[in-house]
Amino acid sequence: MILSIDEIFKRKPLNRKAIVRGWVKTRRDSKAGFSFIIINDGSTIKDLQIIADKGLSNYRDQILHLTTGCSIEVKGEIVPSPGREQELELRAEEIKVIGWTDPEDYPLQKKRHSFEYLRSIAHLRARTSTFEAVFRIRNCVCYNIHRFFQERGFIYIHTPILTGNDCEGAGELFKVTTFELSLVPTIEGRVDYEEDFFKRPAYLTVSGQLEAEAYALALGKVYTFGPAFRAENSNTSRHLAEFWMVEPEIAFCNLDDCITIATDLLTHLMEKVLSECRDEMEFLDKKNKGIIERTNSILEKGVSRITYDDAIDILKNSKRRFTFTPEWGSDIQSEHERYLCDEMFKGLVAVTDYPKDIKPFYMKLNPDGKTVRAMDILAPGVGEIIGGSQREDDYDTLYGQILEKGLNPKDYWWYLELRKYGGVPHSGFGLGLERFLQFITGMGNIRDVIPFPRTPGNINF
Repeated sequence: MILSIDEIFKRKPLNRKAIVRGWVKTRRDSKAGFSFIIINDGSTIKDLQIIADKGLSNYRDQILHLTTGCSIEVKGEIVPSPGREQELELRAEEIKVIGWTDPEDYPLQKKRHSFEYLRSIAHLRARTSTFEAVFRIRNCVCYNIHRFFQERGFIYIHTPILTGNDCEGAGELFKVTTFELSLVPTIEGRVDYEEDFFKRPAYLTVSGQLEAEAYALALGKVYTFGPAFRAENSNTSRHLAEFWMVEPEIAFCNLDDCITIATDLLTHLMEKVLSECRDEMEFLDKKNKGIIERTNSILEKGVSRITYDDAIDILKNSKRRFTFTPEWGSDIQSEHERYLCDEMFKGLVAVTDYPKDIKPFYMKLNPDGKTVRAMDILAPGVGEIIGGSQREDDYDTLYGQILEKGLNPKDYWWYLELRKYGGVPHSGFGLGLERFLQFITGMGNIRDVIPFPRTPGNINF
């Protein structure tokens, strides 16, 4: 019977025969004539100890030459382990070597490696315990994002990756073209897009929000979950050029209802990670002390809510010397977010009603004409993990906002039409998957919660 290591620890089939396959982590030989081989097959963060006796036919010519990274198949009996570190072990009756590894060449050794080094071998780093835990948690979070929305009647929509629109209006987009870059056709010094594939400028999307709005205004409640791209030259621990976003859009929904849904989603994800990835969280908690306690505390406390005006006042009155002086009309910087989350409220904080000049064109204008019905949810150690708003549903106001942001209304003709044909109040938000994973796992760099990070100057693998 072929069993995964996870099945062995869950079912505990003592004194039963089993076949296990996996990769060698370590091998230690005893003077008594047997070897302890630690293997993992990826099904659980737990490792399984194999006891290989010298009586095995290939003990001397193969088993004594096993090194970290080799893949093996083991047939044997599951027995209680006398050791303190594991409750079960497999007493081998037969070991087949499936794949050898050159110990002089294998990049992963028994010693501790830095995360920076492991990023340079991202194709192998999932074999380490830390990244096994991180990517198992990532899987849990993704599954439960779908579970949350599906159980609440949302329709899953696939929005385009290729787009002709700049959703955020910031201009930080990757351009897409079929031109040979050394032979770009021009007319009067400008690119002749009539010769390109789409016959107009095309980009990788920064958000599926605009298209999701169109479907929310037909299906009521929708969400999109996929990759987004931003050509922002930020080489920080919080930024990626390619990242994943979940973006729900809800018709007949105001900002207060939107914040409730966002808060419920965060609560749902935290609870599921704690219950379904307990082993992984306990392992990471040993490295990033306090992440379980912090998560439980946040679940008990909920989300604090303040306005942008409140936030600026709190920051100004804090007597803290910030690199960027907090002023009304300026964006809340990372250092400000950390102060609000980590020191002032010690948990999640929802900040609402930002100045319209620092937010995108599509956000609902407040009656004061200066602020919009926007919200950001900030998390300890990370900062913004959710950004959302009530969308502007008045045609004339939206048209004016597009012009004010220096955009061309012709590029948004279909988006404007949604306000002409049975438009209704509606809201939505975007949750950055990697930002949430940083928060829940306590990993210090966003590049360590995505399998193959894309950052300025780095498109390896």
